[in-house]
Amino acid sequence: MSDSLQRTPLYDLHLSLGGRMVPFAGYEMPVQYRAGVMAEHQHTRTAAGLFDVSHMGQAHLHARSGRVEDAALALERLVPADILSLKTGRQRYTQLTDGNGGILDDLMVSRLGDTLVLVVNAACKEADLAHIAAALHDECIVEALPDRALIAIQGPQAGAVMARLAPASADMRFMDVAEFAVAGVPCLASRSGYTGEDGFELGMAADGAVRVAEALLAEPEVAPAGLGARDSLRLEAGLCLYGSDIDRGTTPVEGALEWSIQKSRRTGGARAGGFPGADIILGQIEGGVSRRRVGIAVEGRAPVRGGARLFADEAGTQPVGHVTSGAFGPTFGAPVGMGYVETAFAATGTPLFAELRGRYLPAAVAALPFVAPGFKR
Repeated sequence: MSDSLQRTPLYDLHLSLGGRMVPFAGYEMPVQYRAGVMAEHQHTRTAAGLFDVSHMGQAHLHARSGRVEDAALALERLVPADILSLKTGRQRYTQLTDGNGGILDDLMVSRLGDTLVLVVNAACKEADLAHIAAALHDECIVEALPDRALIAIQGPQAGAVMARLAPASADMRFMDVAEFAVAGVPCLASRSGYTGEDGFELGMAADGAVRVAEALLAEPEVAPAGLGARDSLRLEAGLCLYGSDIDRGTTPVEGALEWSIQKSRRTGGARAGGFPGADIILGQIEGGVSRRRVGIAVEGRAPVRGGARLFADEAGTQPVGHVTSGAFGPTFGAPVGMGYVETAFAATGTPLFAELRGRYLPAAVAALPFVAPGFKR
């Protein structure tokens, strides 16, 4: 491991649990534990998996006026989502866009009283917060939270586990946000995650992270899970990984994320546009795009990885797109993937051929998600 890699507050706990550490987004992170990726994936789908996501960036956004509405309106100059209508105790997914409509990063925004809470991707966090601070300097203060940890408990038994440790969590629904203590440690909890299952993400001071993690792991339903299971779970759930499935070269509409742009920000809405690349993005919502992100199901057992080309014909003479993410889906029972194809080939069921080591494997456009979500609505 490079000396330049950072460690999360749970590093020693990962080692004690048999975590195999790998470099990821500038951190030493567990890719798997003793049970292995397949077992960790299935345990999360049937019970509850515990993930360390402390490498993610966390920040508070405060309006200099003290009015959260002013912070929301300011942030809307950088993202296409409706932030103003976000009620306290709720969370929303959105993207930071650039002038070409490309995605600088995707992020979660929560409202808690007079504060907006941001969670951004690990590899982009310094750039994201600098971008927001520079753009909104006159109206807002960006308060980075470097001494924080973030722990996710995911799976159909996550709700029962949390209800025992923090009874206040029981009434929360998908994308709710609340403050309460777990094992005596004050936490900011959102009922959300990155697996398609019910679950919670818990933010807390770094010095309380081990206590919270050990309390969760002491519950019989909970087992640790690493980056390997996190990737296969999110792929089955049809969720994007920034840098693979979306990036500055893709727009939210090409990425099939226009559901995250509320009516108020679209053409004819109360606060239409006003964010970077709005003309391009709103034009694509109205007029369509030349390519779309889709699910890709491949015949056989061999997964097709990111970068593989997709063709309309078995001879591989008509390229129509490429794979951005691929893995074997343990719950789906077959390889799962996502990628971009020309819009004419984006309908569910459209036959494709995926290039794998000089062969062209039969595949098809698949509806996303591959596994039905288990969110608590």
